[in-house]
Amino acid sequence: MVKHTTELPPKLLTAVRESIVVIRDIPIIVDADVANLYGVETKRVNEAVRNNPDKFPEDYMFILSPEEATILRSKFSTTKLSPKSRTLPKAFTEKGLYMLATILKSKSALNVTFAIIETFTQVRNLKRERIKKSKIE
Repeated sequence: MVKHTTELPPKLLTAVRESIVVIRDIPIIVDADVANLYGVETKRVNEAVRNNPDKFPEDYMFILSPEEATILRSKFSTTKLSPKSRTLPKAFTEKGLYMLATILKSKSALNVTFAIIETFTQVRNLKRERIKKSKIE
């Protein structure tokens, strides 16, 4: 039986929330953090992209520039980016994360996908509220 979203572990929701960063004015989660959430190796996430390039257009996933990767490593202590990595991190947008969820399979995949959906919904709602308040003021 599938758990209802209100039964998602708070730690999972927090982990997803902490994994979201804004790059190019877009909320994203980097490949290493996606892998961590799904309980797979980063190379498995990158393999999924490499094996399904038609499923990841630029508005679903993009590769960070060297400058963006450096900023991410220095400013966001929550990201799991390895300084030893020889490749630039991939950044998954909300749509890209949904697409990736159709490909990645792990024991916790369903709950992680629910947590990602719930968290991005909260982010959108907060953004709408901020815009509404700024118009009122």
